[in-house]
Amino acid sequence: MRLDDDVDEQLFPGEGGSDLQSVGLLRSGLKLSHLRMIVAIEEHRQVSAAADALNISQPAASRMLTEMETILKAQLCERVSRGVALTAFGRAFARRARTILLELREVDRELSALKSGTGGSVFLGSVTAPAISLAVPAIQQVSAAYPGIEVNVRVETSNVLARELLAARQDFIIARVPDDLNPRLFNVTEIGIEKACLIVRKGHPLLEKPVASLADLPHYDWVFQPAGTLLRRRIEELFLAAGVPLPSTVVNTSSILLTTAIVCGSNAIAPVARDMAVFIADVGAQAGEISILNTDFEIDIKPYSLISVKGRALPPSAKLLYDLILQRSRMLAPD
Repeated sequence: MRLDDDVDEQLFPGEGGSDLQSVGLLRSGLKLSHLRMIVAIEEHRQVSAAADALNISQPAASRMLTEMETILKAQLCERVSRGVALTAFGRAFARRARTILLELREVDRELSALKSGTGGSVFLGSVTAPAISLAVPAIQQVSAAYPGIEVNVRVETSNVLARELLAARQDFIIARVPDDLNPRLFNVTEIGIEKACLIVRKGHPLLEKPVASLADLPHYDWVFQPAGTLLRRRIEELFLAAGVPLPSTVVNTSSILLTTAIVCGSNAIAPVARDMAVFIADVGAQAGEISILNTDFEIDIKPYSLISVKGRALPPSAKLLYDLILQRSRMLAPD
């Protein structure tokens, strides 16, 4: 048995233990606000950031942490150089707290669906490319067959989406497991490889060349995703491997709308998912006045996957969308 599992049993005894301890925790003053706080501390790794996320003051957050440690009779976190880190007791408490909050959310969703007569709601997060090629067609299928289902979609980077998934803000995601998260927390099914390209405005000087090389690119402004994201790292690797200087003038944004606006209004270059680039280039409206730059190199990104949390069952409406996305990915897969 792992240390965290052993501690888990001490804080919350299972079927072999007594229910009296859980009743005692409630009688001792354990509240939903405490559960939200420990989850926020685990997610943000700073008491001040957790307080901001819950819209309370830092002194109030510190008091809540002290209350939790008094109720549980255990130290839940310890100070580290850049904030706080949960102890084994803190990790066990956060894991159970997240499960309880998720179950309460599912109760609310199920009761709301029963009251309204709808088919429930789904929360899906996706990186850009599969949002276009996989999520949109699957959502259209679901909406046509089950018009009562409400689908909520968030397009973001894998780093953001994976943490939202763990925090139960997404049912499942189409993304990649970040390097700094434990892959054992997730169920992962690889479904595709993301290809990217470079976009420029129509009439850009580089379009006069039949094919652009890396050496042609550093002299222009660039619009990148935030530092550390996969697409940005891949572009930087290509420059470094070719011995070409990195671009010196850079705008960082995760917004595809802002990226497109900057590219359309300047000579800037931006790397984006090819599916998104094709979609925007085919729009034909002013916001879509871009061209895909023909290059002598390929931009392939790490494969993306359907990801859910281990031990957390998908609601029926989410499972329906999950299965449709998986089915479509297999249809599009090369033989």
